[in-house]
Amino acid sequence: MRCTRDSLFITSIVVLTVALAACGGGGSSPSNHLSPIEPVQPPALTGTPDQNADALIAVMTTDEKIQLVHGTGYTGGPEPRGAAGYVPGIAHLKIPELYLADGSVGVGNGVGQATALPSSIASAASWDLNEAYKYGQVIGAESKALGMNVNLGGNINLIGREPRCGRTFETAGEDPVLAGRIKSQHIKAIQDQNVIAGIKHFALNDQETSRFTADVVIDERGARESDLLAFEIGVKDSGVQSVMCSYNLIGGIYSCENSHLLTDILKNEWGFQGFVMSDWGGTHSSVKAATAGLDQEQPDTGYFEGTNAEGLKQAIQNGHMQSAVLDNMVHRILRAMFTVGAYQHPTQVTSIDAATDAAIAQEMEEQGAVLLKNASGQLPLSKALKSIAVIGSHADIAVLSGGGSAQVIPVGGPAISTPAPCPPCWGNVVWDPSSPLQAIQAKVPSAAVKFDDGTSTTSAAALAAAADAAIVFVSQWESEGMDLPDLSFSNNQDALVAAVAAANPHTIVVIESGGAQVMPWLANVGAVLEAWYPGQRGGEAIANLLFGDVNPSGKLPITFPASVNDLPHPAISAPPANSTAPFPVAYNEGFLVGYKYYDAKSITPLFPFGFGLSYTTFTLTNTQLALGPAANGSFTVSIDVNNTGSVAGAEVAQVYLSLPASTGEPPKRLVGWQKVSVQPGQTQTVTVDVDALSSAHPLSYWDSTTGGWQIANGDYEVYVGNSSGNVTPVGVVHVGP
Repeated sequence: MRCTRDSLFITSIVVLTVALAACGGGGSSPSNHLSPIEPVQPPALTGTPDQNADALIAVMTTDEKIQLVHGTGYTGGPEPRGAAGYVPGIAHLKIPELYLADGSVGVGNGVGQATALPSSIASAASWDLNEAYKYGQVIGAESKALGMNVNLGGNINLIGREPRCGRTFETAGEDPVLAGRIKSQHIKAIQDQNVIAGIKHFALNDQETSRFTADVVIDERGARESDLLAFEIGVKDSGVQSVMCSYNLIGGIYSCENSHLLTDILKNEWGFQGFVMSDWGGTHSSVKAATAGLDQEQPDTGYFEGTNAEGLKQAIQNGHMQSAVLDNMVHRILRAMFTVGAYQHPTQVTSIDAATDAAIAQEMEEQGAVLLKNASGQLPLSKALKSIAVIGSHADIAVLSGGGSAQVIPVGGPAISTPAPCPPCWGNVVWDPSSPLQAIQAKVPSAAVKFDDGTSTTSAAALAAAADAAIVFVSQWESEGMDLPDLSFSNNQDALVAAVAAANPHTIVVIESGGAQVMPWLANVGAVLEAWYPGQRGGEAIANLLFGDVNPSGKLPITFPASVNDLPHPAISAPPANSTAPFPVAYNEGFLVGYKYYDAKSITPLFPFGFGLSYTTFTLTNTQLALGPAANGSFTVSIDVNNTGSVAGAEVAQVYLSLPASTGEPPKRLVGWQKVSVQPGQTQTVTVDVDALSSAHPLSYWDSTTGGWQIANGDYEVYVGNSSGNVTPVGVVHVGP
């Protein structure tokens, strides 16, 4: 039987058909009895994950199968162990319980105190896959120690499309290749700890405003070359075992019941063999969702069980759904357990390695912080300074974290925790217990280091005027469930920076934010360090960076626009007042996300994608371009990275590609990079391999006519640089006759 193909991108009337298990991929087994049978012992499980899953399904009742395809309870629980979600196990078959917890930036949901990592976007700003793996290791190890075996992190939405989105800090930036590869490392590391990792929110959940009713309108090519490409890389390169579908609609169809999205693309085309779960409360049907490709509803909203509509058991009894569909859903869940070792290694609550993980959190912040400005070498600060003014953002006791379901309760507890504003009106604004003030004082024990809370610009300016240097901490909280009204700092902080800068020419600004900000005071300050949400040891990391004990090497994974008027959508799409009906959110820019949009429109941003300064200087020379052995456009670039300064540092050599004009693609796209540490006066040669057939499709464009990726004949110009705004052409790759 041929699977039906619903249009993903245009509103249409959907005629439901009964889907066979073959439409969902994975294994299946003959249908089982609809009435309970006597409990049986588990069969011998010595085969592959697929074989073991089928062996269990063969002896399960329908009720037992349905037990695995929906969680219990609802938001607010409490669930066992404080988890965000819980699926009871089946003891006589030794099928373990599933304990689900968020984990984009550390183990969330109040499961227990856990290491607060720097925000995920800071991990992307490291441009370092090894560091990204360490980031995931902390999340996986601590999830396991806290008794969790399903991680709900993996937020890969391309928030560069809407940088005011309240979940920007959870993501890996605006470029699908960078985001896909960074998140793949997070996921691999988590699953190496016997924890099922997830990737979300599938797909196009690029704003939080009215996320339950936003109906995304985008052409297929635009989606394939942006958000869906990030997911494709993340799914294929990581072996992820869980995908969370999003709340929003796409082309008039809810994501969690969209067969083109979940079955045609994810399961059939990309070969995803794990299971699809809904976001919490994101299920709107039973049979329609299940036959479209949803394998597990979270939490128990009653659709799969049958309290809100015809449940799956009733649908099978009535002949409205084949039992093979349910078998395939269960197969995917069980297969995931076997693949990562969650079946073989049931959870036990132990203790986290807080000291080791805090050290990794500090290392991650030191690698991911981005030096945006350093006029006249005002940084690093001299340890001979006699007086320093530290101003604003509770820098005497804490650093800021992002909110929502990703919120981590840090080891030692919050330094400050206050009720969240409206929206989102749930959770708290949490400040992690790491003091930049104390860390700065430790660097200059003989200096007078004084603090002002920044609530009075007059008081702050007076303290700054009397100091050798002034360090102003500015912060912008963001959270799931809300979008920022603009990209300005709230609570009069821009005026605070302006006043301090006017009082002291040696003013340094440290930004704690989830993403891009505009900076009307930029020309008047000496230096700017983007620290993101810096995590459990953020104060110590920031002090190391400011005083040069660590040389900044982060690069922006997201463009900082000069104004919200430069965004593809100066105003966020919102429904009419008091409306709860779906409303269109038109992404007419298509694949022109982030720097690709600014390049195509010839708009100069405040700071370009890939940008970041260092305390040393680098040149990229002796670039050599070599074609791969296959005549498909694959190539390798070798680059000499020369440290022409006086201190050791790390540079990211970035490779961009322009496609033939006939393709109608943006001026350039990132296709590879290499980060390397170089001693002063030394040279390191790096190579960047660009595989035309990789999951990133570096030379391809999506051909909507043929419904597939195509490589056009023509010239592909290769560029090398250290940001999207600073590249040099180094050669041409020709494809075709």
